Amino acid sequence: MKKMRQQMKNWMTKQLQLPEDVMMDLPRITMIGQLHIYIENHRGVLRFSNQELRLLLKQGQLLIKGDHFVIKTILPEELLLEGRIDQVLFIDE
Repeated sequence: MKKMRQQMKNWMTKQLQLPEDVMMDLPRITMIGQLHIYIENHRGVLRFSNQELRLLLKQGQLLIKGDHFVIKTILPEELLLEGRIDQVLFIDE
């Protein structure tokens, strides 16, 4: 049933030409060079340190590695991170 619901969402998204990130709860990630990253549609912070940020997504996790990290803004589904960003990885679960 879950698979059928997902297929229906995919079909509706394409037919109505809606943004996939909105309809399918995908993360929207905006980077400005290696200095800032803005993430929308996350499900919460799993781990934060000076060199790593791990976020829970609807499907898996997002891992950001770098140095001198500072969370400038955090809202229930949005986050702005500053620092030197070296890697952005999607982790499937």
